Amino acid sequence: MIFITAKFRIKPEHADDWPQLSQEFTQACRSEEGCLWFDWSRSVDDSTEYVLVEAFRDEQAGAAHVQSAHFTTATQTLPTYLVATPKIINANVPGTDWSELGEMAVAQP
Repeated sequence: MIFITAKFRIKPEHADDWPQLSQEFTQACRSEEGCLWFDWSRSVDDSTEYVLVEAFRDEQAGAAHVQSAHFTTATQTLPTYLVATPKIINANVPGTDWSELGEMAVAQP
């Protein structure tokens, strides 16, 4: 799978509204056939920073994602709410789902 993590620094006046501002894009991405997940989190240290964790089934799914109309629209509209260009880590990794963190295994009753 293609595993992507990106950090978005939002202008302070738009930080609280980011989930709504990015909602249409988020829902469209989650609806893509090859999208495994597309999840936002807000930093506990910096209220203007959101982290996107996304994964796509394979390179074809990743290519379809960046070639989609909603991706093109997002690249044109969402940067107006950003302080800086997002930072990204993009990697191909084996598998199609999360693995358990064995070092913190929770005993089942």
